[in-house]
Amino acid sequence: MPLYTSPFLLYPSPTAPTVNCHFPRRRGATCPSSSLRRRFTSKVKPFLPLPLHSAKVFRKPNLQCSASSLYMSAEESTSTSQGSLLYSRAFWVSESIIAWNVYVGNGSCYLLASKTAALSLTSDGILGEDVKVKLEEDKHGLPENVKEKFPHIKDYRAFNVPPDLDAKPLLKCQLAVATFNSDGRCSDATGLQLPGILDDLFSYNGPLGALYSKQSVSLYLWAPTAQEVCVCIYKEPSGGSPLEVVQLEEFNGVWSTKGPKSWEGCYYVYEVSVYHPSTLRIEKCYANDPYARGLSSDGRRTLLVNLDSDNIKPEGWDKLVDEKPDILSFSDISIYELHIRDFSASDQAVHPEFRGGYLAFTLQDSAGAIHLKKLSNAGITHVHLLPAFQFAGVDDEKENWKSVDPEVLEKFPSDSDKQQALITAIQNDDGYNWGYNPVLWGVPKGSYASNANGTYRAIEFRKMVQALNRFGLRVVLDVVYNHLHGSGPVDDNSVLDKIVPGYYLRRNTDGFIEHSTCVNNTASEHFMVERLIVDDLLHWAVDYKVDGFRFDLMGHIMRRTMVKAKDALCSLTKERDGVDGSSIYIYGEGWDFGEVANNGRGINASQFNIHGTGIGSFNDRIRDAILGGSPFGHPLQQGFVTGLLLQPNGHDHGPEAVAEHMLAESKDHIQVGMAANLRDFVLTNCEGKEVKGSEVLTYGGTPVAYTLCPTETINYVSAHDNETLFDIVSLKTPMEISVEERCRINHLATSIIALAQGIPFFHSGDEILRSKSLDRDSYNSGDWFNRLDFTYSSNNWGVGLPPKEKNEKSWPLFKPRLADPSFKPQKSHIIAAVENFSNLLRIRYSSPLFRLRTANAIQERVRFHNTGPSLVPGVIVMSIEDGHEGVPGLSQLDPIYSYIVVIVNACPTEVSFASPSLQARTLQLHPEQVMSTDEIVKRSTYNASAGCFTVPPRTTSVFVEPRGV
Repeated sequence: MPLYTSPFLLYPSPTAPTVNCHFPRRRGATCPSSSLRRRFTSKVKPFLPLPLHSAKVFRKPNLQCSASSLYMSAEESTSTSQGSLLYSRAFWVSESIIAWNVYVGNGSCYLLASKTAALSLTSDGILGEDVKVKLEEDKHGLPENVKEKFPHIKDYRAFNVPPDLDAKPLLKCQLAVATFNSDGRCSDATGLQLPGILDDLFSYNGPLGALYSKQSVSLYLWAPTAQEVCVCIYKEPSGGSPLEVVQLEEFNGVWSTKGPKSWEGCYYVYEVSVYHPSTLRIEKCYANDPYARGLSSDGRRTLLVNLDSDNIKPEGWDKLVDEKPDILSFSDISIYELHIRDFSASDQAVHPEFRGGYLAFTLQDSAGAIHLKKLSNAGITHVHLLPAFQFAGVDDEKENWKSVDPEVLEKFPSDSDKQQALITAIQNDDGYNWGYNPVLWGVPKGSYASNANGTYRAIEFRKMVQALNRFGLRVVLDVVYNHLHGSGPVDDNSVLDKIVPGYYLRRNTDGFIEHSTCVNNTASEHFMVERLIVDDLLHWAVDYKVDGFRFDLMGHIMRRTMVKAKDALCSLTKERDGVDGSSIYIYGEGWDFGEVANNGRGINASQFNIHGTGIGSFNDRIRDAILGGSPFGHPLQQGFVTGLLLQPNGHDHGPEAVAEHMLAESKDHIQVGMAANLRDFVLTNCEGKEVKGSEVLTYGGTPVAYTLCPTETINYVSAHDNETLFDIVSLKTPMEISVEERCRINHLATSIIALAQGIPFFHSGDEILRSKSLDRDSYNSGDWFNRLDFTYSSNNWGVGLPPKEKNEKSWPLFKPRLADPSFKPQKSHIIAAVENFSNLLRIRYSSPLFRLRTANAIQERVRFHNTGPSLVPGVIVMSIEDGHEGVPGLSQLDPIYSYIVVIVNACPTEVSFASPSLQARTLQLHPEQVMSTDEIVKRSTYNASAGCFTVPPRTTSVFVEPRGV
């Protein structure tokens, strides 16, 4: 998809910065599948808008033009020696200061404004201004508070604005700053970025959106740079003329009006006249309300819906807070990640009208519902739903969807490229997308509702939450505040950038929108962006009773914003809000990259900054150590469970000594992760040295550990991003091993996560050997490659080569594996996997020792054996000790077990391990494993006199010491 779509021939500017939308190869950066998956895979040069008065436009025949479609050719760009109004390289950072990286010398600097956007740069200087104000350079530079807020321009020069200047009306104009030589000639000029002064003058905490009373409906819109705002009220969701068009009145940047109660149930659109820096024009923009709570089915009009109305509440909704499953501590959480459509799209027990939508969760006897209840009974506490707000990429009107007959696809061979060709031909017109293309954050996605118009989506989302809570599961919503799908004055998916252009979206020092998340990065460092994020979270928590939030690319959001969000959510009470905010958990992707890396835009919510907040972040270290390599490394790179050193797959891992050291280091990384990734946890590393978790280093040289408490780590081996667990195991292990062995390795990887300290996270289908036919990025691969079968009949392996776009270079590796029928698990394998997974959860919840609540408790009670240079390769031995009632030292936490030993054997052979520190205990195999249908784990033994354990191949065995034995 092109960066811009225009009816004109476009020319890239040779001076414009190149935007490389390939994700940087960073450890743990799973985010491209969370963001880059959407669009660009090649270098794109942004096009620059050309002012109408100097544009040479080459029209394509029979196409309408618009001002926003005008772009500058390289030949027509203004001389860089005189600057350019196409850029915004100066920053109005506060009411009194403009920052600009320019040298004035003996010359002078001026601020210029034009209410009609008539500024133009000629060889004689700037023409068309209504106001021209001289600025004086402040030789002291920018003040510290400005440097703190705008660290990326901390070295810019400071220019003082005259104290008697009324800046507010100027902010509605086209603005520029220019320098002039002593002879009066213009030497440089540029546009202005305004977020600093907008925050300074117009930060606002009053009402926004639609407010309802018994007699009226009131509308409030924050738009301080707008020259005029009207609201168009419609009776119908589409078509027709407005019932009325009402002019809003402004007070200090907020536009408002009060209408009759009859507006409720109608639709509205804002008409905003505002200067837009992307076109250098005063634009008339048509936009939804940023605080929309309902939408039309095409997403073009905002629905006036009062979510407090009784007719939008399912029966028992107001009492749901008392029915929610108990969570005594965040350490008790375990998370199951699920896509709403995946849950039921292929479930024949679900009525066709409900499949793939909210209401599928309300059915008690579907295969998916039975499966979720099984997981809940075993111990899963939270279901994490992939984005369910209004996103682009799926039409809300189901009758517009295209599909491919599954019977046609089933006829092709398992390694054919025909399936993906048919799927990708209609992938932008079907009903499938993960949803990381945000348009409006505060409205449930219409395509998941039985009817996208009216109040259906609100009612049905509530019914889904209610149903999941009654299954014993709390609900986490995946939120994507780091970017927006649309921008500019005419894009149908653009909202915020139409209302206050240049404010909500983060821009680089040239004034162009940052795209490190791939499209239209948002700027939570700006006051009203941060406010919108916090308000939106409160809305979902109060109006939809969501129990937690997972932040996509959380590292692109400021730490301060995350802390404010956590505090605001925690302040919610049952009595006042109908919600217990203290039970709402938040976590996210703490990757540190792009323009925010190394606190480039302020202290961001990256892994190394978020510690001490109680906010969780994904632990990519344990993932990569368990599986091998990284999602962006060689696909055959092996790890701890996939055969590194112990069962090579033919990939060159270096000499045996190198592979042996890699395996030992992987074990250290996993042990740190099993100790909740605590930076101060002390363990003995593979070299025999006592080190802290933060002193264990990744292959890139960064610390493995970064948390201060166990609930700050989300331990996982797979998620919606990248290959499924079963697929990556099938790819990295030797081709000649059996499918039974692959199933055991799948379970082995899951067991490490399930029995580690911290919060375990599982991708839906890990427990049923889910396959996407090796697709590494299935965000838009349709139901065919994303199919989940909760009847356990198929794991979806071998349904064709995965889509070409992200997988073609690996097709030669995939093809022989997909073609080999021995790789495909049978129903018996899937049923066994479900049972083994359930056993793991029951073991985790059989003792609070697996869910220690503090860093001190973990340091005091958790110990790793089989460490140092003489360790047995491929074996992890972890003990957890409890105290005894009335005995000084450790307090007693577990009334049943006083000591637990977990042994992970990743070797393809049986191993024995003995330790004097584990002698003479009354350890026995955990009852869940004694009763397991897995006959192999039952062969695990313990010899008390020798302190010796024997563990079968590719097995995790748990030994417990019952009290009083």
